[in-house]
Amino acid sequence: MSNVISIEYPAFLANTMRLNNRDFEKEIKISALVKLFELGKISSGTAAKALGLSRVDFLELLSDYKVSFLLQDNLAQEVENA
Repeated sequence: MSNVISIEYPAFLANTMRLNNRDFEKEIKISALVKLFELGKISSGTAAKALGLSRVDFLELLSDYKVSFLLQDNLAQEVENA
């Protein structure tokens, strides 16, 4: 079962990024999941699953957002899982 979050945004916001509405909505979803991961609120596996990606693909995606997958708080856990 999926839930939906509705976010109202002005058209100029998507236009500023030169994205159509569908691509802008996808960008918002990815950005939100990357930020939740960065804040330590969700795991990389959870974020990857929500995006329909493998965990490795999600970790590679983080570089596009200038986010390290080796966050200080999660460093020990990431080393254990390696």
